[in-house]
Amino acid sequence: MMTIVDICRPSTPFPNQPMDLCFRISPCLADPGVLFLFDGDLIEKTKKEPWYTALYLLLFVVTLVQYFATSVSNPGYVLDAMMEINKKNVVHTKTPETSNQPALGKNGSFVISMEGNQTGKCVAGSNATYWSKLVAELYPPASTIRTWTCTYCNVEQPPRAKHCHDCDKCVLQFDHHCVWLGNCIGQRNHCQFWWYLCEETAVCIWTGFMYISHLKAHITSVWWQDAIMILLLITLSICLIFLLLLLIFHSYLILTNQTTYELVRRRRIPYLRAVPERVHPFSKGVCRNIYNFCCSFGLERIPTPQEIEENSRPYTCLDVATCRCC
Repeated sequence: MMTIVDICRPSTPFPNQPMDLCFRISPCLADPGVLFLFDGDLIEKTKKEPWYTALYLLLFVVTLVQYFATSVSNPGYVLDAMMEINKKNVVHTKTPETSNQPALGKNGSFVISMEGNQTGKCVAGSNATYWSKLVAELYPPASTIRTWTCTYCNVEQPPRAKHCHDCDKCVLQFDHHCVWLGNCIGQRNHCQFWWYLCEETAVCIWTGFMYISHLKAHITSVWWQDAIMILLLITLSICLIFLLLLLIFHSYLILTNQTTYELVRRRRIPYLRAVPERVHPFSKGVCRNIYNFCCSFGLERIPTPQEIEENSRPYTCLDVATCRCC
């Protein structure tokens, strides 16, 4: 059983070759079997302190389960959201007293729920006009339907959505396409992906400490075993550096309510071109960004120039006292 140390690349335009090569060379350095193979004292320690090894194995299993759960999760396909909203609109039209149409959140975003994983290319029928109206309300009045219609699957994209060429689908709040997970990272599974990075990092750090403990206790033992353990520790340390950088990077994206695609391709996204680099137009404060990332999924509208100007204003002591940054 092996844990694949995850390394991801965004969709086609910007691969990350050094990180990709690093994790291709050593995908399973956190495998507990390696430790038990070379460290005989670990078996004795397990007999004396079974809770220690049990906790380590539990973390390993949880990480493995999280990996597979994230790899099969729904990133939030635009087509699914469109079909769900149109379906609720039909129910609302027939039974207005029990309306289930999308609710408008406090911040102006439309709260939606998505179920299933549809694979169709488009949705026919007059109900599609309701989705068109909803998407149009999220864009500035001057924009046209061609501005937000995907040229590949002919789906009207809400802001922050993008077509993934690997999945051949449009994804809500598209972040990147992960090679090792074989899945897109978007609005619905970005939180799962972040927790997977945390768990994988914890496993690697714990494994590194166990490697070091073994080397301290057996530094004068069989030389070839020490050489292998040192090589594994060096390679694990290199991978851990990249993993920590990836975790810090995605934590920064969460706190500022950004995506990898928006950060890297900012000048190619029409509604972000005129926004200064240091301004995060979709940020609503650290606390609300974290809450929306973990608990709330919705269609976010493009901020008005007044809101962007407000976000660009530097924080003052009064802002901190009034929790404007939160």
